[in-house]
Amino acid sequence: MKKTIFFIYGVAAYVVFFGAFLHSVGFVGNLVLSKTIDTGPEAPLTQAILIDLSLLGLFAIQHSVMARMGFKKWWTRIVPEQVERSTFVLISSLLLFLLFWQWRPMTGEVWNIEDTLFGPLLSGLFWIGWLIVLFSTFMIDHFDLFGLRQVYLYLRDKENTPVEFKTPALYKYVRHPVMSGFIIAFWAAPKMTLGHLLFAAATTVYILIAIQLEERDLRNIHGEAYENYSKRVSMLFLSPGKKS
Repeated sequence: MKKTIFFIYGVAAYVVFFGAFLHSVGFVGNLVLSKTIDTGPEAPLTQAILIDLSLLGLFAIQHSVMARMGFKKWWTRIVPEQVERSTFVLISSLLLFLLFWQWRPMTGEVWNIEDTLFGPLLSGLFWIGWLIVLFSTFMIDHFDLFGLRQVYLYLRDKENTPVEFKTPALYKYVRHPVMSGFIIAFWAAPKMTLGHLLFAAATTVYILIAIQLEERDLRNIHGEAYENYSKRVSMLFLSPGKKS
């Protein structure tokens, strides 16, 4: 019964995550949803900035702290190891939904090239960015990354061995293609508002900081293999100084 409950919990957490992912696309791209990054109830500029930065900061702190090895060692004394990743995914997703709900748009335009030749180009880059994010997770181990592998192995009474370090497809050229995809998607806006600019700038700064923490963990886990990998492959975008 315990194994079945853990599996159902893991699947539910994944469903919430995937809903948050799809919602993110609509939110950032001002698509389909009634409340997006540029629509919904507005607030005075200073208040909007403080609220939006607080929402982004709350997600950033939770996401970075709960992903650290030291926190996981302490956290798994409270939360069973088999659902630790699912719990992380669930909390991150719920904080994203909180951000979508409470976000205060700032609709002043920074640029608007929707009616130029560059408008469709940026729209295309927006979708390319999101596709890079999604498919990059499958290039390594999508189901381990989002907690499904752990609960499935527990359900089947199999040992949860660490995922092998590998560098397939895009990972041969960029160490963090998921983050590269996010940066592309967040900045590829034919119409850039003040609110969207704040979101893109803040998330980019967070990504650059979070990657440093993740790189430290990866070096501790994989040692020389990751050190050599980092020397020959660029972090976020292709660099002429690096050889894959």
